[in-house]
Amino acid sequence: MIPYIIRRIIHLIPTFIGATLLAFIISQLVPGDFLNAMRLSPDVRPETIARLEQSFGLDRPWYTQYFLWMGSLLKFDLGQSFGGNQPVSAVITKPILNSLILVVISLIMLYAIAIPLGVFSAVRQYSFADQVISAISYFGLAIPNFFFAQVLILCIFLFRGFTREYFDHNQLLLPVAQMTSSNYNELSSLAKFKDILWHALMPAFVVATSGIAGLTRILRGQMIEQLSSDYIRTARSKGLDERKINYKHALRIAIIPFVATIGALLPGLIGGAGLVEIVVSWPGITPTLLQALTAQDIYVVLGFLVISTLLLMLGNLISDLLLAVVDPRIRYN
Repeated sequence: MIPYIIRRIIHLIPTFIGATLLAFIISQLVPGDFLNAMRLSPDVRPETIARLEQSFGLDRPWYTQYFLWMGSLLKFDLGQSFGGNQPVSAVITKPILNSLILVVISLIMLYAIAIPLGVFSAVRQYSFADQVISAISYFGLAIPNFFFAQVLILCIFLFRGFTREYFDHNQLLLPVAQMTSSNYNELSSLAKFKDILWHALMPAFVVATSGIAGLTRILRGQMIEQLSSDYIRTARSKGLDERKINYKHALRIAIIPFVATIGALLPGLIGGAGLVEIVVSWPGITPTLLQALTAQDIYVVLGFLVISTLLLMLGNLISDLLLAVVDPRIRYN
């Protein structure tokens, strides 16, 4: 196992170099740079532009900029942000942590809901409950997350309108925007944690919706296939408890596709919640990334890329190792 891990890590080095080189070349193909707005301003002198180009290294060839940037990466330095003239790590740390809150909660919802629903649907195949779960799953796969977030926001406001006689008119069933309440700074540490968690429930559920729908359908199909296998019939003929057959024997094999998807989960942790963050005004990765793209702050964009690439490679390695744990037929030497 150890030699296999070492070989995989060695093979990841050229992959990482190729991914960062390709991303850097693409960023250089975009017309202009961060100083475009200053060049168009009549109030900024050419000497100032030249000094800033030299300070940011924009006056050098792209390959020189790349090697300088890679040299910084070897020192665990993601470079300097053009916008705030501060380290990229300082710019992206807080948005990543904010997005992690949403994504971690959504992952907990994903597995806590998808696995029981998938097993339940497979065990009660073609029942009314199975058909309802299938219909909801197709709905979750079809509707875009950002649109579903807007629908939920509308439903929450309508609920407040219909129940204003029973609830405080200024309070909503769930928060629909921002990450914290207006009095957040006045709260205790525990109250701050609860406040953030309360604000994250709705957007986290929206982020998890498509994943719940997809994995429920996958697990249902896998469970149906396993429950019709010879070893399951043998286990039933021996008088084993049906719950033990479902969860210990069939589920262990059926869950293998879930383990294989772990490789995509780690980069998903910093991939953020996408446009859902925009809809609910959550200060996560997507707003920061869009601002960096608009301003052509390439080192901030590349900083997100580097972290997501590393997590993707690490996630694939972890998923391969976990597959060997779940499936005894797989062995690595």
